[in-house]
Amino acid sequence: MTRTPATPVRPLIAIPARFSATTSALRYAAEVNARALIEAVWRAGGEPASIHPASGDVASRLARFDGILLPGGGDLAPHHYGAQGVHASVYDVDDLQDAFDLEVARQALDVGMPVLAVCRGLQVVNVALGGTLEQDMGGPEREHRHVVHPVAIQRGTLLEQATGVEKTEASCYHHQRVDRPGAGLTVSARAADGTVEGLEHPGLHGWFTAVQWHPEDTAHEDPAQQGLFDALVRAARDRH
Repeated sequence: MTRTPATPVRPLIAIPARFSATTSALRYAAEVNARALIEAVWRAGGEPASIHPASGDVASRLARFDGILLPGGGDLAPHHYGAQGVHASVYDVDDLQDAFDLEVARQALDVGMPVLAVCRGLQVVNVALGGTLEQDMGGPEREHRHVVHPVAIQRGTLLEQATGVEKTEASCYHHQRVDRPGAGLTVSARAADGTVEGLEHPGLHGWFTAVQWHPEDTAHEDPAQQGLFDALVRAARDRH
């Protein structure tokens, strides 16, 4: 009797949901994640699972997952990184979202869970580790909104290993950027204007990389961008 080979179990990748005031298909407010992000994790062989932002025991909630993807979203409240005022451009701040994302970052990194952080996710990790942000990059002339631009990647980094390149075309949508990197973080990529586009933490015992751009935007056609999701899922699978 010939047995059909068992289908490999997909590693479970937790993605904190984002609050949305309106969703036409559901008629009411919702908790969402970008479809392109979900599909990139699925293509990589992972099982994407949105998790509800809520106060409580975050560590026990994360224990069932194999990896974490911290997605993009609105701005962090500036008081989290010691800013005295709030720039007029700061938008979509949500206290519950901030508290949850920051705790997810701290807990996941502390236990060595594989983590990929994207856009706001990079900023969350930076702030969670004591870093600061520049609240606004200088308006339409300097911000990276609806922009695809080249990013130089440091050799020997996890980011280079994941993407397989030293320069990539990055799809960006952000008006804030890293000011001071958090404890232990090193810069793994920069844009031509000096903006930090990647962060890593060589001292961690788990796989972690963060990018300021949105790799999911072009992952379906760019192997370098899909490589980030592939690397996350591979690290999640290898963890067990």
